[in-house]
Amino acid sequence: MKKIMMSMMGAAIGVGMMSNVAKADCGEVSIGAMGWASGESITAVATFVLEQGYGCTVSVVPTDTVPAVTSLAENGQPDIVPEVWKNSAPVYSELEEAGKVITASPVFANGGEEGWWIPTSLVNKHPELKTLEGILANPELVGGRFHNCPVGWGCRILNDNLKIVHQLEANGIEVFDHGSGANLGASIASAFADDAPWFGYYWGPTAVLGKYEMTKVDIGDVDMAQHAINAKEDSPENTLGVSGFPSAPVLNAVTADFANREPEAFKFIQNMSFPNDVMSKMLAWKEANNASADEAAAWFLTNHTDMVMSWVNADAKAKLEALL
Repeated sequence: MKKIMMSMMGAAIGVGMMSNVAKADCGEVSIGAMGWASGESITAVATFVLEQGYGCTVSVVPTDTVPAVTSLAENGQPDIVPEVWKNSAPVYSELEEAGKVITASPVFANGGEEGWWIPTSLVNKHPELKTLEGILANPELVGGRFHNCPVGWGCRILNDNLKIVHQLEANGIEVFDHGSGANLGASIASAFADDAPWFGYYWGPTAVLGKYEMTKVDIGDVDMAQHAINAKEDSPENTLGVSGFPSAPVLNAVTADFANREPEAFKFIQNMSFPNDVMSKMLAWKEANNASADEAAAWFLTNHTDMVMSWVNADAKAKLEALL
């Protein structure tokens, strides 16, 4: 890992010294870094592979979902934008239809996950709790409480409607509304520390799901039309119904120019898709060690070398094997 970190920290010097070689191999590539832990870490992984494996001269552009997509629309930059949450950028589909942007791959293999969860240890003791039907029949086994989203979150509207659909309170389950995301996460930590039951909403990939072994409860098949109704605050009660949480599309986006200009590097981005559990574990390690994005990337590259090698071409693999 130290070897990889030295390579990453020396990338700017190395790229400068080998600029002629780099440009012959690949050229200049810009990549967006979303302003949160996973976005910054994914960008660090991609930057390392592009520089060390493909000989690209990479410039990292700090950004966020809306500014990144706006820049793609107006300037055709950055070349690569990892972790675009498509649902948060309505104009993205228009850019894709116009051929300005290409969806290279899902950055999270299972998309952005939402759901109702319980500790896996609890499922191991009571397999019937894998389904909401089993929980409703045994509310005492989950502590008789559902841990809800904070007010103002989109999931709060969904959960408030779903608690009506599934009659949580009538079935002996108190709905506890948390005041913040931090408090919601802390309730999971407390439950694991006390070996106590827990049942509630959470999302991933996140450090919390990387640190604590949780199982998503089956609350019903996904019905996109019904989910859309459940997501509206003013939906009449008689229109609410059963639906699980659909996964959110979270994408690696590239410009059409980049795909044409750097076809081998583009193929790498097409292959770069992180299993959700691996991403959660990387985020958990990053948080526990107060690590930087580069350090988190080094952890991933060290612990999941085979996965990285499956993403790259033979030439890049040969170069990276000297470092990983």
